[in-house]
Amino acid sequence: MILLEFAIMQRALVACVLAGFLMGLIGVFVVRMRLSAIGYSMSHGAFAGAALGLATATNPLLTGLLFASGTAFLIGPIADKARLHADTITSIVFPLNMALAFVFLTLVPEVGLSSQVANVLWGSIITMTNADLVYLVTLFAATVAIVYLVWKELFAIMFNRKLAEADGINTKPFIYLIIFLAGVVVTFSLKLVGGLLIYALLFNPASTVLQFSENMRKVVVASPLVGMATTVSGLFVSLFFDLPVGSCIVIVSTIVFAVALLLSPKRRRKEENEK
Repeated sequence: MILLEFAIMQRALVACVLAGFLMGLIGVFVVRMRLSAIGYSMSHGAFAGAALGLATATNPLLTGLLFASGTAFLIGPIADKARLHADTITSIVFPLNMALAFVFLTLVPEVGLSSQVANVLWGSIITMTNADLVYLVTLFAATVAIVYLVWKELFAIMFNRKLAEADGINTKPFIYLIIFLAGVVVTFSLKLVGGLLIYALLFNPASTVLQFSENMRKVVVASPLVGMATTVSGLFVSLFFDLPVGSCIVIVSTIVFAVALLLSPKRRRKEENEK
């Protein structure tokens, strides 16, 4: 494709591959550890932070990272200290982040639906810079290294948290680690699909693969591949039909999940057991 000869499209393609991999990888732990609601709040925490960055003429990446980290701290350690269930604190934090995001967006100079505001809402992968790619590559290497180093503990927690604790594993730090990593990965992926749609990319790849396998080693390998495939496919669909990149990525990802659900051996077994 001729468009891929341009540096801007090459950066977009590389960003799709890196972000798709990271979202697919972290999504496995979010889904299997039943942190989906938390992941939702984290996504919108990063969204609110990016909106604050626009309103204060600060780097949206920095403020998004701070908000995502703050949300992780609220949902994790503070919720435990306050003896609140994660769902309770999530139910409070999510609408708060959304409210703050829209308040901050109204404070952006010449707000309307300016390009900056639209970028935060819906993403703008074509604005990816070389610096953004360096951040993504660094995050990619760090995330893979962390998962590799603590894989045994994460695997045990995904299999059964209570059994992991009975085996002497202090599960809370690893849960907090995944929550924090989810926030960081979401923040650095905001340009891909925007704050309103980013959660789908965190959830869909892992959910797609889990329709076919419960083997966590296979799922951890396959989910990032599905994440990369859907982001790259969404990019090409957007170029072909001249549609927003973020929306196309989410639509492709959702269609892939729907097809997986239709073909799912797990779903068929459940239906047979119910008969």
